[in-house]
Amino acid sequence: MLSLNNIDIVAGKNVLITGGTGSLGKTITRILLEKSDVKKIIIFSRDELKQFEMQKEFNDIDTSTKLRYFIGDIRDKDRCFMALRNVNIVFHTAALKHVPAAEYNPFEFVKTNILGSQNIIEVSIERGVERVIALSTDKAANPINLYGSTKFCADKLFVAGNQYSGDIGTIFSVVRYGNVIGSRGSVIPFFLKQRQNGYLPITHKEMTRFWITLPEAANFVINCLSEMVGGEIFIPKIPSMKIVELANTLAPECELKDVGIRPGEKLHEIMLPEEVARDSLEFDEYYIIKPSIGLSAEKLSSWEKGKPCPNGFSYTSDNNDKWATEDEIKRNILDLKIEGIDKIKKEWGY
Repeated sequence: MLSLNNIDIVAGKNVLITGGTGSLGKTITRILLEKSDVKKIIIFSRDELKQFEMQKEFNDIDTSTKLRYFIGDIRDKDRCFMALRNVNIVFHTAALKHVPAAEYNPFEFVKTNILGSQNIIEVSIERGVERVIALSTDKAANPINLYGSTKFCADKLFVAGNQYSGDIGTIFSVVRYGNVIGSRGSVIPFFLKQRQNGYLPITHKEMTRFWITLPEAANFVINCLSEMVGGEIFIPKIPSMKIVELANTLAPECELKDVGIRPGEKLHEIMLPEEVARDSLEFDEYYIIKPSIGLSAEKLSSWEKGKPCPNGFSYTSDNNDKWATEDEIKRNILDLKIEGIDKIKKEWGY
């Protein structure tokens, strides 16, 4: 379990979350409102309906003095400049993420995931933002699809952003992790709906994925915000799971149909490729990939507790030494607020 270690970094600060109406953005927002002395949180996103729905969702908290909603698109640099006025910290979670959609609409993903990221970098420096932490994906490691390629490029932009901030002092880092349980686009809600048909479509029966819950992902991102010195790519140590085991846990009565891997999809996910192991360090709860440029003595000293990864090392969903058990899968699923979960609770005796 990735617990929250240090949230004091946001005390008295103005925080902006790009894509803040998404699953992770909302989870980070709730944690900051409930557990920190944050001064203000700005939700920067382009969908007014999702912002309206988020306002209703947060009715249980008095957000009148701390939570703001700002409509805009990271593709629009002028709007980003307006949104980042007096902002101290940025969580950059906005992205186009659907793998098959990226294969058919490639330049739309380029405009958001690459050009939009560069807008955030440039405007953060112009506005004197203190820290920017960007969300990446396991698909950015040795990418084979357009989505992963755009996120790989964005990662490089954020790492290089540290070279442009100069005396302004804005620092940029990246967090990379795997599939988030119950997030928008997660396979779990899809499987629950598909159960009524008597079968579950499986893209490949040998497929494995990394496994992390929304609270764990949010906690890890906030922890990295306090740990970052600029240029690192943080990778949490999280369990793997086999897609077949997840399907059998959710719907043991259903037939599994192998429908083939979708365009741009991997059989196993990679978070730390062998090619960058020589530039990586292992810590108790995470790895970091060191930047290839801008390695100062100060940065190196801050990472001195890290253990160099051995030659030939890689961190992939099929060679992981941590695997989610059936009990862990069930506990994580029971915490989700999704359609069909009440029926599952009754079946499992909860």
